Amino acid sequence: MPSDQSTWLISAPPPPRISAKVAQHLKSFPPNSIAQFNIPSFKTGTLDNLISLSEDLPKQETYFTTTVAKVVDTLRNLVNNDASKLGQHILWNESRYGIQKSLRDTVDTLNKEMTSIDNSMRTKLTNYNLVKGSLTQMQRKKTGNLSVKSLADIVHKEDFVEDSEYLETLVVAIPKNLVKEWTTKYERLTAMVVPRSAKIISSDEEYTLYTVVIFRRVHDDFIQKCRESKFLVRDFVYSEEEIEKQREELETADVTEKELWAELLHLSRTNFSESFQLLVHLKVVRLFVESVLRYGLPANYIGLAIKPDDSKSAKKIFGLLQEQFAYLGSRSKGGKSKSKENEDFTGEYQALMEQDFFDFVMYEVPWIVN
Repeated sequence: MPSDQSTWLISAPPPPRISAKVAQHLKSFPPNSIAQFNIPSFKTGTLDNLISLSEDLPKQETYFTTTVAKVVDTLRNLVNNDASKLGQHILWNESRYGIQKSLRDTVDTLNKEMTSIDNSMRTKLTNYNLVKGSLTQMQRKKTGNLSVKSLADIVHKEDFVEDSEYLETLVVAIPKNLVKEWTTKYERLTAMVVPRSAKIISSDEEYTLYTVVIFRRVHDDFIQKCRESKFLVRDFVYSEEEIEKQREELETADVTEKELWAELLHLSRTNFSESFQLLVHLKVVRLFVESVLRYGLPANYIGLAIKPDDSKSAKKIFGLLQEQFAYLGSRSKGGKSKSKENEDFTGEYQALMEQDFFDFVMYEVPWIVN
């Protein structure tokens, strides 16, 4: 039983007639649920070529489906399951994929175009992810508590002693529960700490940020004593040039990320349509190849595109299809003898003989490719 979350592409020889019962039931379904489409009259080539294609096409279909899935992953909200648009996805583009070519050439062309889409998406997505990752890292520095976030927008020039040969200003993040301890002991952590130099710069729910002035010669000792007391000295040297550079880098990364996202979005929209069409075209080729192998020549088949509304309608439609095409049963299953010889068959076409067959040829196009 095929899925009710996909469009069914069906091929079969023209029926001698549609039974009154089936015709009556078909009228009860919405007009866009069942549509007929033309299966192109491709050049069939030799039997060996058809068998070879029949073995290769499932692998190609897996690759095509995976490529479409990558695009869909970027455009989850752009996948449109509107049945009214069913027809535009099933029409064979003869101007682009002429039926005068051999089937192998057509499949090669489809594969070449899908590979091009896959490569272009991969390149654009890699570039975007690199810039996005860099921007995220920069933005992360602007978030978090005072022990980790960027100080560029918190401190000011007047908070620091500048151009001094002997003095320097350190920035220290003090846990809220240790603020009282800090204020009583910071002057005695080491020698050469400037008395009453501690000044509150900022505060959040976890930390209070102080500046303190010390002599350069006790820099390492002071940091070690702070570490022992669980006072966190931030690795920060005030530089207007460096702060301005960080702001410019953030602005540049933000603009670049938005530009690349817009380009990726445009490319993905285009490639979703293109890759989905390629997938459907490949399924139509597979439909034709299997029909010739199953029903033989002349290659005159009817094509149906069916979109069930739900599992209930899917079951009902499938039952009607089985009833309508029951006359094909002997043709589609004629080669599936239960004899001992066929059970023991291990020839090069073993995989083909092990497939499950309906009385008609059918392949599914998922609405959302996973």
